[in-house]
Order: sequence, then structure tokens, then C-alpha cells
Amino acid sequence: MLFGGRPDVVGIAREALEFAMEAAEDSHPNEYLGLLRGTPAKEFDAGPDDGYVVTDVLMVPGTETNPVSATFNSSQVPNDMRNVGSVHSHPNGVLAPSDADRATFGKGDVHIILGAPYDPNSWRAFDNEGEPRSLDVYDVALPEPESFFDFTQEDIDEEL
Repeated sequence: MLFGGRPDVVGIAREALEFAMEAAEDSHPNEYLGLLRGTPAKEFDAGPDDGYVVTDVLMVPGTETNPVSATFNSSQVPNDMRNVGSVHSHPNGVLAPSDADRATFGKGDVHIILGAPYDPNSWRAFDNEGEPRSLDVYDVALPEPESFFDFTQEDIDEEL
């Protein structure tokens, strides 16, 4: 069980993993850092009914990166019950957590390290103690994100 009594993370949506890989590659040679958000697996036709599937990668405003580290101000992290872990890159391609990584893994159920060359075999998942763990990749249809600007002139006229 995940902290707080929630079920474990059972997998990651392929689209979320691909997004993180592309972001890491775009950040190269600097590290990339993001947070993982999950959706109950029962909302999808694939996977177990219990647990969470990582469906979103949240980029935290003000994240600072360089070739050997990435950090963000924790006050910029939304207080969101869907946060299930983190994702970051190692531009040198080493797919193992450093001591500094392990020190930040305390919150969340799953932590993913991506490495150059950022292909489908260039990532590993770890638990909150930095130990390797399995994480299935699911081909699930993710819901379209709601857009803040998703309205028409008719909607505006009606509101007025």
C-alpha cells in the first residue's frame, strides 16, 4: 500500500512515459525533473482494478536544471492527492539512483530515472527507498485535458 493507505502504482500510461522521455531529451544535456500523477486503474479497461496508473507528468514552475542536478522549490508543488512520485533524467545514461536521488524519494510510490539516449529501454523505476521495482506500461486512452479556454462566443453571451 502507498503511504496514506492508498493502493500502489501498478503502471504508467505509454503516452505519459513518452512525454517524459521527450522532455528529458529536450532538456539534454541538463537534467529533467517532473512529478508523476496517477489515475485509479479501474478507470481504464486495462490493468488491475486496484491501484493507480501514472497518467500525467507535471512540470513544476521554477525548476532549475544543470548537467548534474535538477531542483524545484517545494512551495511550487501543488497539494494534489494524485501525486504518486517523481521522474528525472540522468544525461550520462546511468539508470541508478544517486545518494541525492534516494534522499528525495521519500514521498511517493514510484520514482523513474530516464537516461540518454531516451529510448524505450532507457528508463528504470524505483520505490521510495531507491530499490528497483517493476512498472508495467499500459496502452490506455487518456482523457483529453480540460482547456481553460474551452468556450465559445455563445458561452460568453449566455454568461452576460
